[in-house]
Amino acid sequence: MNKSCSDCLNKCAKKGNILQKKQCYKPNALDWLSNIQSPFEYKKYDIVEIKFKNDRKDFFINQDKILLNQGDIVTVEPKYGTGYDIGIVYLTGELVKLQIRNHTIHSKTFKKVYRKSTYKEINIWKYFKKKEFTTLLKSKKIAKNLNLSMKICDVEYQGDGEKAIFYYTAENRIDFRKLIKEFALHFHTRIEMRQIGYRQEAAKIGGIGSCGRELCCSTWLKNFKSVTTHSARYQQLSINIQKLTGLCGKLKCCLNYELDSYLDAIKDFPDFNIKIHTEKGIAQCMRIDVFKQEMWYSYVRNPNTWFKIKVKKIKEILEKNKVSPPLEELSIINSIQKTELTFKDLSI
Repeated sequence: MNKSCSDCLNKCAKKGNILQKKQCYKPNALDWLSNIQSPFEYKKYDIVEIKFKNDRKDFFINQDKILLNQGDIVTVEPKYGTGYDIGIVYLTGELVKLQIRNHTIHSKTFKKVYRKSTYKEINIWKYFKKKEFTTLLKSKKIAKNLNLSMKICDVEYQGDGEKAIFYYTAENRIDFRKLIKEFALHFHTRIEMRQIGYRQEAAKIGGIGSCGRELCCSTWLKNFKSVTTHSARYQQLSINIQKLTGLCGKLKCCLNYELDSYLDAIKDFPDFNIKIHTEKGIAQCMRIDVFKQEMWYSYVRNPNTWFKIKVKKIKEILEKNKVSPPLEELSIINSIQKTELTFKDLSI
């Protein structure tokens, strides 16, 4: 990287732009408290959120009261081991306090922010970032030659290049003692193997979902909640695994987005398994429309013909606990009055 590029990088960092993959773009977080003056200016919040590769973020303490803005490139204490790491300031001030509430932090001791990165440190950082892709290709070949049933999906160098983290996925436990020796021999650095889940792998690699937008896990979703087929059943979705699974091979995270709204609406519905007795026979529930407050019933002897009935009518029938009229009379379609269409001659 020449001097002009480094100067551009430093200028972009001051303005909040970040130069990555030969593209300048702003961080995807809006610091909406940045222009609001805090009444406690003498006691500013010292914790800052730092962003690393693939949207990996962590919280650090600014003990030396360095003036930091969003987009600044800083040198920080590494999470494990010695040396230093380099990241980009993502959030500062009171907004970080709100972010910490959303994260489960087991320890209250934060690593330190050393300083704003120097020109030399930025050059070293950019050099090892360029090496990550070739290192990833070599590591995959080595793992394949050793016949290990694992998939190395990403490599991340520490800011000073003293350590390389290899992220991998595997279904079973892997004995990678020989693999680490081969890696140390080829890459001449300390090696750390870190196993991740399939959702985390999709978040690192990225991609386009079936909705046509970029994956939620690679843009804004950071806390992964368990998704079960019950989420699809409550929303009356057909259990089609091909349609319900995402690029990671697991159930889509978006199945949980509207689940609470469906659960609140379903509270007004009677039990779906309860059958009603009509003058023409026993009827059972086949389908429901949650937000229209409608239920579809059919006779047990003729399950192919469905009748749409309002939830209020079903509740009244169950409360009376008597034989109800036929489904044809209860159906919404038959209760709608037919109106004849009349036409006028507008040419007169």
